[in-house]
Amino acid sequence: MSPQTFTKQYINGEWKTGASEQTVENINPYTHHTIASIPSANEEDLDQAYKSAQAAQKDWKKVTPGKKQDYFDSLQKVVADRKDEIIDWLVKESGSTLTKAEAEFQTANGILREAASFPTRMEGQILPSNIPGKENRIYRSPKGVIGVIGPWNFPFHLAMRSVAPAIATGNTVVVKPASSTPATAGLLLAELFEEAGFPAGVLNVVVGRGSEIGDAFVTHPIPALISFTGSTEVGSHIGELAGKHLKDTALELGGNNAMLVLDDADIDRAVEAASFGKFLHQGQICIALNRIIVHESVHDEFVSALQQKIQKLQVGDPAEKETIVGPLINQEAAERIQKNMNDSLEQGAEKLAGGEVTGNLIQPTLLTNVTNDMPIANNEIFGPVAAVIQVANEEEAIKLANDSPYGLSGSVFTTDIHRGVEVAKQIDTGMIHVNDQSVNDEGHVAFGGEKQSGLGRFGGSWAIDKFTTVKTIGVMSGYREFPF
Repeated sequence: MSPQTFTKQYINGEWKTGASEQTVENINPYTHHTIASIPSANEEDLDQAYKSAQAAQKDWKKVTPGKKQDYFDSLQKVVADRKDEIIDWLVKESGSTLTKAEAEFQTANGILREAASFPTRMEGQILPSNIPGKENRIYRSPKGVIGVIGPWNFPFHLAMRSVAPAIATGNTVVVKPASSTPATAGLLLAELFEEAGFPAGVLNVVVGRGSEIGDAFVTHPIPALISFTGSTEVGSHIGELAGKHLKDTALELGGNNAMLVLDDADIDRAVEAASFGKFLHQGQICIALNRIIVHESVHDEFVSALQQKIQKLQVGDPAEKETIVGPLINQEAAERIQKNMNDSLEQGAEKLAGGEVTGNLIQPTLLTNVTNDMPIANNEIFGPVAAVIQVANEEEAIKLANDSPYGLSGSVFTTDIHRGVEVAKQIDTGMIHVNDQSVNDEGHVAFGGEKQSGLGRFGGSWAIDKFTTVKTIGVMSGYREFPF
């Protein structure tokens, strides 16, 4: 199956045409050309995918750890051999710049390397008992079938972040990729796993619109856990559906991440970090910087340096090596961001750079005189707009950073590392980085948020915990005496 023909579903090791009358149009967000028209999956396709995964899991969970690792060794080689193709797909399907696509590829590689170690890390325990002659054995096992809903912004990595750990811990998977990125969040992964030799049914991919199979994907009786990365609104709906059916969830949702630039910060370093953390992938990252909170004593110096930095960023075709800021995923996103900018300007914000909108392209933008209640700061922007908020002291900076329903990632800049850690501990967020920007994701480190930014953790031993369950087996060496 050539990479140009991702128009079919992948179910039980076979490529088949979706049975729905609807189609998913895969459109290049920069050229607006149609890459492919994909006949959608319907609920019958979905049912077949889940049943195939369930049947395959009975054998997959019995595969020895060493054999599972052999499969993952093969997968890593396939991914490495097809790197250029994967990057090309990220550029043309998700609007990734070459810089972002390379970063995404390497991060996904990190996940694969970490997941390859999971089969030998499925540890149990033996615990003592207060009952004479008894011991308690704790066995760890896969949950069964995992449903993964892949996102469009970092599609290859964020789909792989659930798929690889789930399969490595003995589960099988059904993926529903985002309609905007059906290849890089699903079908391309299926082809890679297929080439690596994974058994049929271990990974299945169904491409379909949420309006047709979205709820059924969650409520189907087979999956034990639904993993979703995306907006808080959709994640809340998924959590509600899953809760009704007593299903576990792994939800990595929205963020309103703040960088705190304290009065003793290295301004040049802070500006470099802010530029990367804000404008990588046009700011379309859940852990991107959304608010930059700067102490008044260094505010003007920071803003001036950031303005100069922003004005040098090249905007345009993501396939060109020099491009830093490429297209937004669609026209609706550009219009939404433009409205947030205009509303904030009407409320008193000042534009110092950028703001021009051409199709799906928005020039990197710098707004100052921003307050925390303006749309550009209050909402998750998911676009190339840097909002700077001036504060009088450290306490105000911490208060504003926490004045959000989100708590995903963040950043603190200071030359006093101990001070930075103490400030970081006071921010209500799942992740925060001292003297670094907020976009960090390492395969062996806990990844996840607080408040409305999600439930659960990805990465390392936390992923093992999420994708497995434990069973207690009490064992008597003799026989108990009972009171009746």
